[in-house]
Formats: sequence, C-alpha cells, structure tokens
Amino acid sequence: MKNGKKNVVVIMTDQQRSDVRALEGYPLDTTPFLDSLAQNGTWFDKAYTTMPICGPARTSLLTGCWPSAHRVSGNFCLDQAVYEKDLFDVAKEQGYATALIGKNHSYLRPEQKTDFCLEQGHWGGFGPQRTDEEKAYDGWLKTLSQVSMEATPFPLHCQLPYRAVSAAQSWIREQREQQEQQREQPFMMWLSFPEPHNPYQAPEPYYSMFDPEELPPLRAKEDERDRKGEKWKFYGDQIEHFLPDYKERIPRARSNYLGMLRLIDDQIRRFVQFLEDEALLENTLIVFVSDHGDFVGEYELIKKGPEAPDILTRIPLQFYGPGVAASASPHPAHVSLADIMPTVCEAMGSPIPASVQGRSLWPILAGGDYPEREFQSVFAEHGYGGLYHVNGDEPQFDLVGKVTNGVALFNELNRYTQSGWLRTVRKGDWKLNLDMHGRGELYQIARDPLELNNLFGQEASRDVEREMLAELCTWMIRVQAPTLPEGKEYPLKRDFRNYWFSTKPELR
Repeated sequence: MKNGKKNVVVIMTDQQRSDVRALEGYPLDTTPFLDSLAQNGTWFDKAYTTMPICGPARTSLLTGCWPSAHRVSGNFCLDQAVYEKDLFDVAKEQGYATALIGKNHSYLRPEQKTDFCLEQGHWGGFGPQRTDEEKAYDGWLKTLSQVSMEATPFPLHCQLPYRAVSAAQSWIREQREQQEQQREQPFMMWLSFPEPHNPYQAPEPYYSMFDPEELPPLRAKEDERDRKGEKWKFYGDQIEHFLPDYKERIPRARSNYLGMLRLIDDQIRRFVQFLEDEALLENTLIVFVSDHGDFVGEYELIKKGPEAPDILTRIPLQFYGPGVAASASPHPAHVSLADIMPTVCEAMGSPIPASVQGRSLWPILAGGDYPEREFQSVFAEHGYGGLYHVNGDEPQFDLVGKVTNGVALFNELNRYTQSGWLRTVRKGDWKLNLDMHGRGELYQIARDPLELNNLFGQEASRDVEREMLAELCTWMIRVQAPTLPEGKEYPLKRDFRNYWFSTKPELR
C-alpha cells in the first residue's frame, strides 16, 4: 500500500485449549493449517489469558489491560469497562476500515466503533442476513443439552465459522470495489469464531474424524478433581445435577470438540487462501489467539469454571505476516493476551495509549533483541471478589441452571465457582496460584500440567516457592492502574513499548 500500513486480522477462537494440537505434541492432528502457519511465523507455548472467562479476556484483548484494571471481572459486568482507547479507536485514528465478524461478548458497541459488524453467538447468528436454512440450524443448536450425540443434520455452509469467513470475504471485496482509492485504505478485522464452544457439535466428515474410542486417555478423573477443592467438587456436582448422564457424553463431547477444531482450521485456511488470491496476504498481519481453554473431559469436566488451571489459562497465540520472523520452534517468552493490543498498535504505527498495561511484542516478532527479563513470567487473574460461596452448605442448583423441555442449560461461571480472588503466575517450568486467604498451590507444570501434585509448603521446594511469591507480588504491583491523573507536575514516565526492563544488559 502507498501509505505503508499493514492490514490487520485478529482471528480469535472461543475456548480453545492450547495443548490439543500436533504442534504441541498432541497425537491427533486437529489444526494442520494453523500449525503450518505458526511455523512460518512466530508462535508461543507460554501465552496466557488474563482471566479464563470470555468477557474479561475479550476486554483485555481490546484494551490491553488486566481485569483488575479494566474492571470487567465477569461476564455479568461488561458495561463497567474502564479504558482510554481500545483497539478499534486506535485503528480508526490510523485510518483503518474496521469490522467485527463473529462473537463479540465484550463492552464493545459495534455500531459506534466499526464500519461493518456481523455478530454471532454460541446458539447462532444475529441479524436479518440469515437464510431460512441457517435459521433452522440456529434453532437446532438450541435443542442440544451441551453436546450432540449425532452428526449435525445441516450442511457445512450453515456452520458459524463458515458463515463468518464468507462474511469476512464479502466485506473485504466490497471495501475494495467501492472505489479505486479504497485499495489504499488498510483494514483491521476482528474475526471472532464462537467455537469450539458448547454446544459441542459437528457435521460430517468432522463428526467422524476423531473416533471417541480412539482418543488419548484422560489423565485426571473425578477423584483428582474433588481433591482440588470445594469449587471443583461443586462444579462436578452441578453438571451431574442438570445432565445426569454427562460422563457417558464426555467421549462424544471430546470427539466433537476436536472435530470443531478441524472445521475451524479448514475455514481459516479458506480465509487465508482468499487473502492470497486477492493479493492481500503479503501485506496482512494475522494474529491467531483464543480467549481461554476448555477442560475437554479432564477431571471428568466439560467447558470451564473453577479457578485458573493451566489448561484453561494457557492459550494458543501466533503471528504471521510482513515483518514477522519464521520459527519452527516456539518462542521462549512468557506473553499475555493483554500484549496483543499494544503489539498491533506498533504494527499500525500508533503510540500505545496511556491506559494500556500490555507490552508490544514487535521486537520478538521481528526476531530482534528484546529484554528477556521482561518476558520471564506471565500473570493471570480469577474471581470477582468477596468470600467464597462454597462453604460446606447445601448448594442451590436452581440458581445456576435449569432443564427446559428436556434441554439442560447451566452456568458454570456462577457465584460458587467465581467468588473470591485468585492470582496466578507462570515462570519457566513453574506455576503458583494464591488466593485471598493465602492458600497456595505450587506446581512444576512441565511435569504436572494438570496441577495434581501441590508442592506449596514443602521443604524441598522452599526456594522456588519464595521466588514465585516474589514474582507474583511484582506482577500484582505492575498491573495496578495509575490513580494520579497525568499532569505537568507529575507526568508518568513510560517506555514507548511499555517495557519495565531495558534491552541494555546492565539494566536487565
């Protein structure tokens, strides 16, 4: 482009676990195209969400802040978001045409900030653009109790990822055809798939692609789950209360989940091929990320819910496009979902807004020098505050779900699983969780990815525990929002990439 601006596409999936892809050693090939794209760009195997819940995580993507700063600590308080400028504000300032296609689930009001919007949810698409067949499919989704035990009786083109990619292609074509000069206007798109989320379903051939009887064995069952605490036990009891046969459904839920991943992967391939056919790929930065993970049957659980285990907080994150170095191996840096917004700011040629807490990853993506100490650890949050609602009393299940006309719906992100505060830090092979009561958990994640062997308080791990506690304290100080308005007498001194540590060896 004559103005030198890169197009930017942020592709987000919903509830995609990072470790169920061959790129990370999973024995089944669920995302072959994304894996190849990662190895032709830069990818991270120590990337973490800011909170393993949709609304808070998506607000972090847009604002570059942690939930304790942007104030969205649950899906119920999206309108409380606090920020100076978000990703769409910056894109508009830089002259970008903007679009949101797919799942929003944030404070964002698309009619105020985007040139085009086509929203989708877990139970279908919104708006008048749907065909009768798509409306029928969307209605069918609402008949499912979390998982379909049969192949989806609708064709591929009814699936939400297919419809999202078709809408993305149409919008880009329209932008280029409106007038010749539009070819010189860059675009920024949030292409946000509302899957692989429940209800878990897939059409053929994806339904039969991963045989439930031949899936890798689960590593944690109900006993291990219940030993992890009252929140975990409550959630297992909650699922069983509303869906008594859920354990029998887990193999099919896992199979459908993996099939949904392959379906999404094929649609991303279709979109990227479109960019190449339109001669846009070489000037388009593609960011791929998910908002958080999914149990996918581990601990005999589905969806998400209690606390911040690694399989919910660690997320896939990769970059591909102009200026991004290629690497077959994952980059060793520990990075956050909050780092995407400032990275895209730099890619667009914009300064990072003052309220942003994340850091630009651009030197890492370019294969250049970066302050290693800056990315030696990563931090995540969980909980909306107060005391725990799980306290040994009989739980009130009618507050957190219902069965209507045989369809079981239940909210896993409820007062029982989300109350209190928990903070977590990952550094190297280790992960520390600490709650507001001082209850600590220390895990050697490289050997114990499901966090089953708590080493907190053991003499043999005292040195690591002290180091991790200091790292956690440092992060909790860093993610505080400034309380003093910036002014002439008290200006805030900031690095232009939001780094706390220098690339100079003597200051690392």
